[in-house]
Amino acid sequence: MIGATVTESTGITPASAGKPAATASVSPLRPIMIALEWFGNLGSFFWQVVQAGVTPPYEWRELIRQMDEVGARSLSLVVMAGAAIGVVVSLEARYSLAHFGAKSLFPATLVYSVIEIMGPIITGLVVSGRVGAGIGAELASMKVTEQIDAIEVSAVNPYRLLAAPRILACIVMLPLLTLAADASALLTGWATQAMVEPLSFHQFINDGFYGATLNAFLPPTFKTAVYGLIIGLIACFHGMRTHGGAAGVGRAATNSVVLGSLFVILADVVLVKFILAVFP
Repeated sequence: MIGATVTESTGITPASAGKPAATASVSPLRPIMIALEWFGNLGSFFWQVVQAGVTPPYEWRELIRQMDEVGARSLSLVVMAGAAIGVVVSLEARYSLAHFGAKSLFPATLVYSVIEIMGPIITGLVVSGRVGAGIGAELASMKVTEQIDAIEVSAVNPYRLLAAPRILACIVMLPLLTLAADASALLTGWATQAMVEPLSFHQFINDGFYGATLNAFLPPTFKTAVYGLIIGLIACFHGMRTHGGAAGVGRAATNSVVLGSLFVILADVVLVKFILAVFP
């Protein structure tokens, strides 16, 4: 685990017999080795989940339950976050565009800012906070109470029953939640502008999406499926490999949120470059 602390050991080597014990120095490569070990374990875990997920029987009932848990129960948070983003972007865009005498570009600026930039990343971070912590804590509790061991004893693959449905649910629901966040942001952004200056919703939509193509909006929306993979994979990984009782459950939930959010942001950087290269 990346967050694991490096312990120092003391002792006397044969060459230093008869001398006072000295604290052993920690190799500067130790953190790198820990990180590489973590990525290796994560890759091995992902491969086991893929093998279990593509092998019948499939857990359709569990998948539907997890889609409801990830999607329906995160909808209100995502919509509220999108509404807040819409208000903030509307206020900032109106002030900046008025400063440069380009207020007529407000609809297009708001639409592109929300759909291409703010909507996907905000949705990913909100879902990482809620779903990542929930999955990590739930599976960690099952691990420390030996429920996962009982599932294995019952000849049921825990990767197929527990990990695969949760990861797939995150992959499927993130783009849909992103659409909800985008719609909420655009609606509140328009309402904020309309309170200051008259602007019909029809005109806002026509000006905002004028000249837009699917290549401009589909890639930013569906890249959140990668966010879902990251969130579900990291949360399941830490949850199913936790140890240490109640303290381990807390560490699993914390690491699921922190690392999930961090890798969502890093993935956004990579995906933006990829999308710009493939869909110029």
